[in-house]
Amino acid sequence: MSASRSSYSASLNFFGNTTPARLVGQFGSPLYVYNERILRERCRDMKALCGVPGFTVCYSTKANGNPHLLRMVREEGLTADAMSPGELALLKRAGFLRKDINYVCNNVSPDELKLAAAEADHVSVDSLSQLDTFGRVNPGGQVMVRLNPGIGAGHHAKVVTAGKDTKFGVNPEDFDAMRAILSRHNLTLAGFNQHIGSLFLDPEPYLAAMAWLLETAKAFPGVRILDFGGGFGIPYHKYDGQQRLDLAVFRSGFTQLLERFRAETGYSGRFVIEPGRYIPCESGILLGSVYAVKNNGPTRYVGTDLGFSVLARPMMYDAFHDVEIYPGNDTIRHEMVQNIVGNICETGDVLAKNRVLPEIMEGDTLGILDAGAYGQAMSSNYNQRLRPAEVLIREDNNVRLIRRRDTLEDLLAVYPE
Repeated sequence: MSASRSSYSASLNFFGNTTPARLVGQFGSPLYVYNERILRERCRDMKALCGVPGFTVCYSTKANGNPHLLRMVREEGLTADAMSPGELALLKRAGFLRKDINYVCNNVSPDELKLAAAEADHVSVDSLSQLDTFGRVNPGGQVMVRLNPGIGAGHHAKVVTAGKDTKFGVNPEDFDAMRAILSRHNLTLAGFNQHIGSLFLDPEPYLAAMAWLLETAKAFPGVRILDFGGGFGIPYHKYDGQQRLDLAVFRSGFTQLLERFRAETGYSGRFVIEPGRYIPCESGILLGSVYAVKNNGPTRYVGTDLGFSVLARPMMYDAFHDVEIYPGNDTIRHEMVQNIVGNICETGDVLAKNRVLPEIMEGDTLGILDAGAYGQAMSSNYNQRLRPAEVLIREDNNVRLIRRRDTLEDLLAVYPE
């Protein structure tokens, strides 16, 4: 039995001209590492999904808002959506223009809606209340409305974003009230958007929701933007051989729906998808260090600096991330059941539970795969831990720092004397 478990990243030459140990030595631990080549490939996957006129790929900034990565997304020809003033600022720093930004928000203030109307191409609201507020701050303007198609999908209840058990969207029974608000504020309904959930690998629910939105749009012939949302999944179980989303099958069903709609209606507007996770997820590996191992009865715990302040998904969603091991010594290890835990003072600070892995030892470096989406973006300073740095493996295989690590001065700066 080998001490190493790193065949996946090795097969991609993920770390280019360096190694995990060198990266941690140079930039510290924990550390987010991104691969430029993989990020650009995933952008191109989505761009190639459909050749129907008006097809647009709109990257969801919330998945990863590092402006260096956003700049690459823009260079690959994608537009972007924002859902906060902070995301707007990051997109502007990355070079996105107003015409390339859609603002998709929920439950925000009048001032934020006014800002969004000024700085984004379109604003999408997801309730009658927010539609009325938008009309008050931007009378005579254009607006999109997020609809609830009643079809949800996702790997966990917390990421299902359509159906009756979510906070999102306007329901069909409210369309008359929606029309009345639009009329009262002289608003133009520019389009609709929807989002059914996250991390689907079976395209059928997404295609069914698409069909619903296209049929609904026939009753609103003036709309010129139809946004079907995102949620495109990636195979997190790399070492178990989990299959990818079959984009060829997806492309066929997706294209047929759009071509039929165009033929039936003469529609010449935009068809939009919002891939967030799919684009940066596999381009990111989170590196961390093993500082302690112990047994509580029969349970083996591997103690690391990868607390949920660094990667929140396992704690929030019971999310699975595959683990690579870059050993600190050449000892041959036997496989055993282990729990990988972090340095946060919470029982729920568990990164990987009951995993059968080669014995992990103090001094090893771990790599958490598929950490490029909702990793650093959801990190925090809980327990006053410092958020990690981010580095990029460029296409020339050299490394570049793209976000410095927090400092104690950063933590203290927000507290006035």
